[in-house]
Amino acid sequence: MRTIERLLTQYSESHQNKANVAIHAVAVPSIYFVTLGLLYAIPVPELLANANVTWAHLIALPILYYYFSLSGPIGAAMTLLTIVCFSAIRLLEFYGVSVWQTCLALFVIMWALQFIGHKIEGKKPSFLEDLRFLLVGPAWWWVHWLKRLNISY
Repeated sequence: MRTIERLLTQYSESHQNKANVAIHAVAVPSIYFVTLGLLYAIPVPELLANANVTWAHLIALPILYYYFSLSGPIGAAMTLLTIVCFSAIRLLEFYGVSVWQTCLALFVIMWALQFIGHKIEGKKPSFLEDLRFLLVGPAWWWVHWLKRLNISY
């Protein structure tokens, strides 16, 4: 069994309840977005700032590499999500909305929802067993969409 299949199978074990799955369908990509937003808001050295590079950009590269190492289609899907997230962050900036305050508030709300979902499920979150599952969650979210589009992962 491929690593991605094993990880998704393990992750799915604590995501069977329909309410928990629905919560995760919203919260998982939202947490990815707000995490990038929070990293984006951390000041960077002048050299990086002059090049329009943020901590979020620097962290996104090895994360996307990890996704591509698991699966090409998941890596491509996560690249798309990352681009959408950066675009949304820039949109917040354009409209003068505080990126770090908005993302911090959403971070707290989305994680609270995640834990509520796991309370409903009756199982603890997967990442408490293995931190890799913090990255597997978005891949799991994408697999549902890839399957609907008849794209194998």
